[in-house]
This record gives sequence, C-alpha cells and structure tokens, in this order.
Amino acid sequence: MDSALVSSSSPTLTFSRREGRVVFVAAGNWTAAYADALEDLVEGASARIAEEPLSALDLNAVAELDTFGAVFLERLRHQGGRLEKNIPVNGLAERLRPLFEEVDSSIVAPQAVNVRGNALVDYLSNVGRAITGIWSDLVALAAMLGAICASVWRIVLHPLRFRLTSAVHHLDRVGWQAVPIILLITFLIGGIIAQQGIFHFRKFGADVYVVDMVGILVLREIGVLIVAIMVAGRSGSSYTAELGSMKMREEIDALETMGLDPVEVLVLPRVVALVIALPILTFLGSMSALYGAQLVAWLYGGMSPEIFLTRLKEAISVTHFKVGMIKAPFMALVIGIVACAQGLQVKGSAESLGLQTTASVVKAIFLVIVLDGLFAIFFASIDM
Repeated sequence: MDSALVSSSSPTLTFSRREGRVVFVAAGNWTAAYADALEDLVEGASARIAEEPLSALDLNAVAELDTFGAVFLERLRHQGGRLEKNIPVNGLAERLRPLFEEVDSSIVAPQAVNVRGNALVDYLSNVGRAITGIWSDLVALAAMLGAICASVWRIVLHPLRFRLTSAVHHLDRVGWQAVPIILLITFLIGGIIAQQGIFHFRKFGADVYVVDMVGILVLREIGVLIVAIMVAGRSGSSYTAELGSMKMREEIDALETMGLDPVEVLVLPRVVALVIALPILTFLGSMSALYGAQLVAWLYGGMSPEIFLTRLKEAISVTHFKVGMIKAPFMALVIGIVACAQGLQVKGSAESLGLQTTASVVKAIFLVIVLDGLFAIFFASIDM
C-alpha cells in the first residue's frame, strides 16, 4: 500500500492534443523531493516542444507544488530562450495558485537582442544621444554653479556658517601637498621647451630669442594650463571620488535629513580651497619652469644666467604675468564645479564611481583647455 501511495504521488507529465492544440498534462507532486524525476520530465518535454510549440498547461491533477516544482513548470513556458507569457495554465488548485503566480512574476523576460540596423541611422542615433548627453552635462554644471552661488550668498549674509576648518584642510591637501609634484613637472617642462627652442633657433643664430619664447609662453599659457591640468587630475578626481563615496554610503542623504545643505557643507569649502590654491600653484609652477629653462639654457645652450635674466626682463612685462594669473581662479572654479557635480551623480555601484571619476577628469581638462582658448581670444581682442 505504501508503494502505491508513492507511485500515485510521483510527478508525471503527459502529452495530448486537444482541438489541434498541444497540451501537457502535469500530475502528482511537483516538489523538491522528486527533483531528479522533474528534471527528466521537463527535458523530455522540451525536446517535444522544440518540434511542436506548446499551447497550454493542464495542472488540474497536480496534488502538491513548491517553489522548486513551480520553477520547472515555468521552464515549460520557455521556447527557444523566449519567455512565453501567453501560454495559459489551466486547472491549478486555488491553494497552489498564489505560489505559482509569485514564481511567475519573479521571472524577468530577457532583453531583446539588438539587431544591427542601418549604419547611417545608427550613427545619427549615436550623435543624437551624444548631443543629449552634452546638454545634460551643461544643465548639471549650471545647476551646480547656481547652488554654489546661492551658498556664497548665504555665507555673505551669515559669515559664521562658512566652514573655515574644512576649507583650510582642503587648502592644505590641494595646495601645500601638491607643491612638490607641481614644481617638478613644471621644472621639467620649462627645461624641455628651452632645449627644443635652443636646438631649432641655433640654426638661425637666434639662441637668445629662446628666452622670449619661454618667458611669454610660460607666464601667459603653459604655466597656468599645465598646473590646471595637473590639479584636475590630482585634486578633481579626489573630489569626485570622495563625494561619490559619500553618495554611495548615503551620507549626503543623511545631511539633507539633518537639514544641512550638502553644497554648503561639502562643495563650497572644496571649491574655495581650489580657487585659492590654483593661483598660488600657478605662480610657483611658472617660477619653476623659468628656472628649469634657465638651467637648460646655461648647461645646454651655453647662455649664462646673467644673460638669461637680462633678456627675460626685456622680453616680458607685468601684463604677461597678469594674464596667466587672471586665468587661474576661473580654471579652479571650473575644475571644482565639474568634480563636485560628477561626484554627486554617482549611483550605488563601484562601477558608477569609477565612470564618474574618469568623466570628471576628462571633462575638467577639456573645459580648462576651452576656457584657456576663450581667454586667449578675449585678451587678444583687448590687446593685452
């Protein structure tokens, strides 16, 4: 009698044709206790479905059902990797239906495979998405600039709200701690420019004009541009990573819950530190580049330091120095806005943090170069 009970409760799956429709009739206990039997039944049915698609499932004779069995029944509704939600399920007992429907709702249909279309249409589509992305970035940067201006206005009205300790901390990080690498890189760049200038100008007997080239180029363009690019890669990426990590850990949401403005607490001190530090680093970097150029001119070109300095005084003026220094705070503001805006756009994954950090550096460097070009046009127009 026990064997008869076991036999009657074992799962079965039979094939029938009703009014020209292929129907599979399931019976018995579709539970994890019969895992091997269910596997064999479903594999055999899948081979049959490959030849003739399934039209319906008859579950009227199913006595017991658990999650394991419900998943196997759902497998019967797959045809060649597609989820056939339109296949009807008939006769399932009311006490078993909630479980089956829960399993059914938890199965997500796979995304459709992108079929390669017309190359021109795909190209125009990519261009359109890129333009939309640029517009979204501009809106985000404008929103960040507006939020910073609003925070500055509140600080002007209530100076004690400004977080001086935080600003000094970030000034130390982006300013003082960056001095060694800035001096080293600008020293090498100044020496390289002088070496190349001497190498080519010597052909025309115009070695002395290397001083003019180096002096004007470093003070007006190269000094501030190289320093800004290095700061964007060093400090801008750090800002993005810090704010992005806070966003992932919901620390920024916690600040808002406490009634604090994240821009005023986190962004403004960082931007102020950059605006103060970048002109200082630009000055130090320019001096280092000129010293590197003088050393190369002496060792490689045979030009004594006295001649170099005398020619440098004749070639440059305070105007060249002012042009470079005027650009510095604006470039610092651009770097700070981009870095903080990208940091606040980080989602809840490490991949998003990496992507936003990379985007922050790339966008900051691009905008710094564009801003330098705009300043060059502006200063040329006012004959400065």
